[in-house]
Order: sequence, then structure tokens, then C-alpha cells
Amino acid sequence: MKISLRLRRSSVSLLMGFVIVSGLSACGSGASALPSASHGVSPTPAASRGKITEFPVPPASSGLSSIAVGPDGALWFIDSGANQIGRITTSGHMTEFALNVTGTLGGMATGPDGALWFTEQDNNQVGRITTSGHVTEFPLLTDSSMPIGIVAGPDGALWFTESVANEFGASQIGRITTSGQVTEFPLPNALSGTLSGLSDIVAGPDGALWFNGTDGIGRITTSGQVAEHLLPTIQSRPAGLAVGSDGTLWFTEAGTNKIGRITTSGQVTEFPLPAPLIGPSGQSGLGSIAAGPDGAVWFTASETNQIGRITTSGQVTEFPVPTPQSGVGDIVAGPDGALWFTEDAVHQIGRITSG
Repeated sequence: MKISLRLRRSSVSLLMGFVIVSGLSACGSGASALPSASHGVSPTPAASRGKITEFPVPPASSGLSSIAVGPDGALWFIDSGANQIGRITTSGHMTEFALNVTGTLGGMATGPDGALWFTEQDNNQVGRITTSGHVTEFPLLTDSSMPIGIVAGPDGALWFTESVANEFGASQIGRITTSGQVTEFPLPNALSGTLSGLSDIVAGPDGALWFNGTDGIGRITTSGQVAEHLLPTIQSRPAGLAVGSDGTLWFTEAGTNKIGRITTSGQVTEFPLPAPLIGPSGQSGLGSIAAGPDGAVWFTASETNQIGRITTSGQVTEFPVPTPQSGVGDIVAGPDGALWFTEDAVHQIGRITSG
């Protein structure tokens, strides 16, 4: 597979004068866990920004990871601890679908075929589940590649990251058609250090796929052309990645307590987080990030047990999660105008109003 390489030096501006908005107290209303596989919770009434509701996921265990909006208007999430995929409506009605797989699952995304697609890290497969619960699995070409992030591409296929390098030491981006045909694109060795440990991947506003690595943000076209954008801060460890309302890509820097923004031409801006979002260990535990319906970008900070919000101009607000040490992880904008997120440590799904 021919891959052309273009190295780019990213320009950067560090915004030290961001505006800090004092954190708002978040209200939460819990939902009782029921023993049945399907249960309902009253919807959250209209509220101001930052109202949090939490929905317990039965059975209580750990392993909640990715959450995505399904083609049916519900939220779908991965529950590796219970070996299942869950579905929750915007009114709180929950259903679980048991999986005949073991091990850790990774990312999840809605495909162009109306099904949900997910990665199986330990089994080295990509899975597909219909909205009625029928599961199909597709083995990958490289052994022990540990797929993580997955997204629907502009070419009608699903694209995913492989976090473990192949036998030649090259990190890889994978592509799978809705019929199960897999192609892998090894990154040039010159990029495998900076772009090792691949995790998240998104469809960019420029028709390419964007992904993150240890010290950089990568871009791959649907024909396999790769470009690298080095980040200004060493060991920044970008985690979540999302397309913002301003047409740029936003990402969390787990290693530096910053939110980053990169234009499609490679210009990088970093926003240091305010003190309330940094824990006693000196870390914020930044994870997932998602564009909200309010034009801002929302993110999770597990070390301080908060949901953060940053405007495209750098104004930051933080919202404490009601349940202590909840293990906030993935976050996504829901079809109801709210943001939905996983709480792995307490086995709950959270919902926060955006305005």
C-alpha cells in the first residue's frame, strides 16, 4: 500500500490569559437500578447549563467505556465488565445486549449501514451490532494490534486505530467496509515514535481522518496519504479528539493538563486548565472530548471528577459530578441537546445539560 508522507512543523500559540468561570454546583437525581434487563427513569426537566443526572447501569460492575449516539436516537455504550453493550434512551429507559466475547472492548461508532460498530482490543477484532442486538465479528489482519478508536469515514467505511505496532514496528490505521473487508495502513517508521500508542480517531472537516498519538496529531486521507503534526509540548499524550463548531479539531492533553486545538493547516493552540480542574496529584485526568450543541467543547476530567466546558475563545467552566470518584470517561453530544458520559468506577451513565 503506497503511503505518501508529509512532515509539517506546527505553529503554536500558548494562551495564558484564558478566562476562568467559577464552577457551578451540579445537581444530580439518581435513578434506581432494577434487576430486569430494561428499566425506565423519569427524564430531566428543563434546566440551566450544568444540570447533571445519573443513571445506574445494572448489574453493578466496572468496564463502562465508549458511548455513542445510535441511528435510532438512543445512546449506546460499551460495558466490558458485564460483557455487554447497553442502550439508553434520552428518557432513561435502558436495555442490555449480552455479548459472546471476553476481554476489553474499545471504541464505538454508528456506521453508514445503520448498525453500531465497535473494537475488541483483546480479541483483535471489529464487531458490529444491529439495533435489534444481532452481533457479527470481523478478525483483523495483524495479530495483537489492539484496536481502540473507531469512526465512520467519508468514504462509507469505518476507520480505526491500532494501538500496538506491527512486526516491523510501524503503527497502523485500519479501514473496514460494511461488508467486513479490512485494509491496514502502516504509518511510515519516521512517524511511529511520535504517533505511537494510537487511540482516538475522528472524521475531519476536510474529508480526511484525524487521529492522535503520544506526541502528535496525525492525518490520513482515504487514499492513504499521511501527515504528522508535532505538538509543542513533549509527552502531551493527546487523548480525546473532536471536531469543534469552529471547523478545527480539539483534543485533550492528558500529560499536560491542557486542551489543544489544531486547524486543518496544522496551527496548534493550547489552553492550560484552571486550578479547579487539576487534582492534588497535579493531574486533571483528561480523557474524552466532544463538541456540544451550544458551540462549545466539553470534556471529562477524572482526577477532579468533573465535566469541563471550553468555548472556542478559551473560556473554561467546570461542573462537579455528583457521585464522588465516579471515573468519568467518554462523552458525546446526545440528540436531546445534552451531553452524555460514562462513569466507569460507579457503573453509571451521566447526562449534563448544555444550556
